[in-house]
Parts: sequence; C-alpha cells; structure tokens
Amino acid sequence: MSRSKHHLFQRRIPLQQLINFSRHLSITVRAGLPVYEGLRIVRNQKIKKRFRNILDEVMRDINNGKSLADSFERQGNAFGHFFISLVRIGETSGTLAENLLYLSNELKKRRELRKKVRSAMVYPIILLIATVSIVALLVFFIFPKVMPMFENLGAELPTSTKIVIATTNFVSAYWIWILSGVVGFFILVRLLLLIKPIRYAFHYLFFFIPVIRSLTIDVNLANFSRVVAVLMRSGERIVNAVHVAARMLDNEVYRKKLEEATVSLEKGETIAGSFVHYPRLFPSMFVSMVEVGENTGNLQENLEYLAEFYEEELDSALHSLTTMLEPILLLVMGIIVGFIAISVITPIYSLTQSISGA
Repeated sequence: MSRSKHHLFQRRIPLQQLINFSRHLSITVRAGLPVYEGLRIVRNQKIKKRFRNILDEVMRDINNGKSLADSFERQGNAFGHFFISLVRIGETSGTLAENLLYLSNELKKRRELRKKVRSAMVYPIILLIATVSIVALLVFFIFPKVMPMFENLGAELPTSTKIVIATTNFVSAYWIWILSGVVGFFILVRLLLLIKPIRYAFHYLFFFIPVIRSLTIDVNLANFSRVVAVLMRSGERIVNAVHVAARMLDNEVYRKKLEEATVSLEKGETIAGSFVHYPRLFPSMFVSMVEVGENTGNLQENLEYLAEFYEEELDSALHSLTTMLEPILLLVMGIIVGFIAISVITPIYSLTQSISGA
C-alpha cells in the first residue's frame, strides 16, 4: 500500500496522546528550539510505537521543506482538522507555541466532556451485566439441578415455573445460536452504520427521542461553539471555522446542516440566518445569542459562553438521566430475579406442604 493510501485510512491519535504532545511541543517552541528539534525531543520520550512512527514521517516531511501543518495533514485523519487548523494559524501568525498550549487545554476540555458522557453509562451497564450474570447462573447452574425434582413432582406446575423451565431448556439447547445471533446483530448494525445514508437516518432518529435529543443537542452545540470560538480567537475566518467544526462533529445531521450553513455563509448570509432554518438542531436561544454576537461584534465571546452553557446543560441532563435510570434498572432487575425466584420456590413450597400433609 502506498504512503498516501495508508494515510487515507490512518486512525485518529488518542486524545490523551495529543494533549501531551501539544503541551510538550509548545514548551520546546516557546524555549526557542526549531520545530524539528522539538519534534525530535518529543519523539524520543516514552510514547506509543505508532505515534513515534507518525512523528518520524512528520520530521521527514519537515526536513524536505514542508510546514508543520502540511506535515500533519499528510498523516490523513491522525491529527484531525481542528488540530491542523490551529497549528497552521500559529505558523502563519507567529503564535505556534501559544496555539499549541491552547490546543492542549481545549483538548483536555473535550476529554472531560467525553468522560462525563461515558461515566453516565457506567452504572446502567454494571446493572445490566449483573442481571445477565444472575440469570445465566440460574439457567446454567441452578436450574439443571432442581428441574429433575420438578419433573418428578407429578403435580401441575405453576405457569411461571413452566415458563422458566421452557426458557431454560431453550437457552440451554440453543445458547450458541442465541449468542451468535446477538453478536451478529451488533456486528451488522456496526457495518450498516458505516454507510453514510444509514448513519444519517440513524442519527436523525435521535431528535425524536426526548432524552437522547437533549443530550445530542448539548454535546454537539458545546463542541461546535468551543471549536469555532477557539478558531476565531486564533484569527481564522468564520466560514473556515464553521467548516472545520462541522467536520469534527460525530452526528451526521449536524455535519450536513453545518456544511449547508457554510455554503450560505460564503454567499453572504449571517450565521444566525443560516441556523434559523433548522430549529430542531439549533434552539432559539442559541440562534439569538449568535445573532446578538454578530450584531455587536462579540461573536467569539458569545460562543465561549454558549460552549460553557451547553456543557453545564449536558452535566445536568446526564445527572438527571442517571438518577432516572437507576431506580428503573433496579426495578427491572428485581422483577426478573424475583419472577425466577418465585417460579422456583413456589413448587418447592407446594412439595413440602404435600409431604407435611401426608
């Protein structure tokens, strides 16, 4: 595979590695070292082999006369558009050290945002795993030992017990097919989501599910506002800033509408004017704040405020979601385990009663 094709499929460098890299390179540049020497120092530190190989290629390109931003860009998706844009602006304006340090701080904020979203899902996932584990323990280890006793009772078993026995027999006989089906389903979904129109339709559904809609808006508008504000602070044109921000968002609906907004901006329309056509994606408060910023010349400051506002909204929404999910999941877990326990205990109790009566 040629170098250009290899870079086309280059995976993104992990966020923590980019945070450390931008901070360390900023220190070397601020100290007055040439970029090549700064890269060499960072490259010789304890970093992942893949990242070291990428830096080797970047240093080779710089030796051949390319700029740092162009060298990063030749690595495909490894560094990302936001990172490359800020580096390019820093090289052009002579503020590379400051921009690299700013990048480190902004990437930290993005990492914290991701951690909040992931942390909110930890407890529900633990409860789900606990429920599945308990059911699996009962189905594969407990029931096989007590079922012969049920079959020898001779009496009519309760409906709940019949359901549990039938389910246990089915799962025990076909567990490999059930497991294969579940794994196959998730693999199929993952592959289908690689197809852009299907991924767009899937992301579009988020806006019709109340809780998910709120989280989707908060995450995307927080990221969008933060990226555009940072790029504007560095001197980037608003059209380019919106374009870079659009390419950074994961939600295909936002990406498409922001690309359309970029076209409108190039034709002379205001940002607020291009956003007002999509009320489902851009709430009236967001559009109003952008409009006020454009009219007063404080767009960058307003976007920074909006980024903080939507990050706080996301915190609140995630807290509310986990608070709501905890009792629901505990209730579901209790119902499942309770149903199984009653289904086992009831015939045993009936058996002991009949023995006592005899």
